[in-house]
Amino acid sequence: MEFLNATYLALFLIICIGFIIGNIKIKGISLDVSAIIFVALLFGHYGVALPDILQKIGLILFIYTIGLQAGPGFFDSFKENGKNLVIIAALVVFSAAIITFLSIQFLDIDKSIAIGLMAGALTSTPGLATAIDVTHSPLASIGYGIAYPFGVIGVILFVKLYPKIFKINLTKEEAEYEEKAHGNLETITRANFVVENEGVIDRTIEDLQVGSMTKGVISRIKHKNEAFVPKKNTVLHKGDYIRVVGTEDALNRIELLIGPRIDVEISLGEAYIVQSYLVTKTELVNKTLGQLNLKNTFNATVTRVRRSGIDLSPNPNLKLQIGDKLMISSQKSSAKQISRLIGDNKSKLSDTDFFPLALGIVIGILVGGVSISFGDAFKFNLGLTGGVLIVAMILGRIGKTGNMLWVMSGNSNHLLRQFGLMLFLAVVGTNAGATLVETYSQYGIKLFLIGGLITFIPMVLAAIVARMFFKINILTLLGTLTGSMTSTPGLAAVDSMTKTDAPSVAYATVYPIAMVLLIICCQVLGLLF
Repeated sequence: MEFLNATYLALFLIICIGFIIGNIKIKGISLDVSAIIFVALLFGHYGVALPDILQKIGLILFIYTIGLQAGPGFFDSFKENGKNLVIIAALVVFSAAIITFLSIQFLDIDKSIAIGLMAGALTSTPGLATAIDVTHSPLASIGYGIAYPFGVIGVILFVKLYPKIFKINLTKEEAEYEEKAHGNLETITRANFVVENEGVIDRTIEDLQVGSMTKGVISRIKHKNEAFVPKKNTVLHKGDYIRVVGTEDALNRIELLIGPRIDVEISLGEAYIVQSYLVTKTELVNKTLGQLNLKNTFNATVTRVRRSGIDLSPNPNLKLQIGDKLMISSQKSSAKQISRLIGDNKSKLSDTDFFPLALGIVIGILVGGVSISFGDAFKFNLGLTGGVLIVAMILGRIGKTGNMLWVMSGNSNHLLRQFGLMLFLAVVGTNAGATLVETYSQYGIKLFLIGGLITFIPMVLAAIVARMFFKINILTLLGTLTGSMTSTPGLAAVDSMTKTDAPSVAYATVYPIAMVLLIICCQVLGLLF
């Protein structure tokens, strides 16, 4: 296999074969992009080596894009589920530390190797660095090398097989997650009404404060057989027909205020148009619908906002995001001006400004390198992964600073994430494959079994506790487990199983906590013996 000494050829060959194998399904189970690491293990066994810098670049891109995606939902998720997810993460890390302690105490495993086994079993590079630092021994890296392959593969297999073994309907779990995540977003509908109540006749829409009182939006009015888009000073007359867009509760309030619902067609004249506009102007990010001032400027009405497949009520205080689709009712003559104001440029959604991307990564790397000391006995830093992830989550939440847009379109995020993941898996696999047989022959099966137990038992315990006591959605649970195990390949495996962001948000929620807890456990185990 000498021709594989060409690094670029080996890299892309591993990726190609990995995708081919990953698309093979056996009883509905496929490895997807995670198959790359299995191919890389084989290549590594036969002497193929890839530069470590590719692993770092891939890891940074993957973690950063995950952070950007999870950031907006992270804080809400932590507020709602944070306590339970932290308990699960703590259970995973502490049970791994207890197994490690028992292996040192009763199985006569060298302390340095055992702590390295724990770091490898939980696939934690910061844990390995802490293990080497606290034990002052290179033996920790041997333990890490022995446990790491199963730490990677074991997590992938666990999250892939868990739903199959327990016959969990992932589609149903997705639907339940979406319903809960958007539970406060009622379905937006529309209905027509006839003006009959004496209290509203001959009064203007502004006087009645229809929007603030009912939360419904009057999108058109029909008066004497002429339909038009209303203004604030439009007067309601007895017998007028109005169309209102809003939640069912809003429509019920309109009925109480204005008059009964009626089944009548209210078609706008040729001078009016209702169409959707895509928010692509970066300067509109974090601005509210009210700040657009469409009603006063164009006599236009936003009837609904569609974001990530969800219809939102057009509240004046709703903050805009890139990619929002606004349904606007207006005069035809104003359509081009509204389009210029909103952006409405689909091609811009595929553009990616690499300066904010690079700057965000630089900030993440710098934050990860900052060490925090608690006396002479204990110090830790977030490390490369932790620093990049936390900074990305914060920037994803902020969205925009001045004219700089931190977030990117969904397509751009997905492309960079997949590219980073492929690089990471290829290098990790070849590195692990190079020493797999050698370490086995030197140390026997004993260390492999202990490493496997440190990987497997914490996940089983956490899964049982989570499903029995916390009733956590399976997608959130699997994301929590991969975050608790600090397993990036594991997250990739779960991520490929769903269209929701549930695993990514859960992973981002517990990863920093699990990493800090693991560092503390490594420090404590090192000081105990």
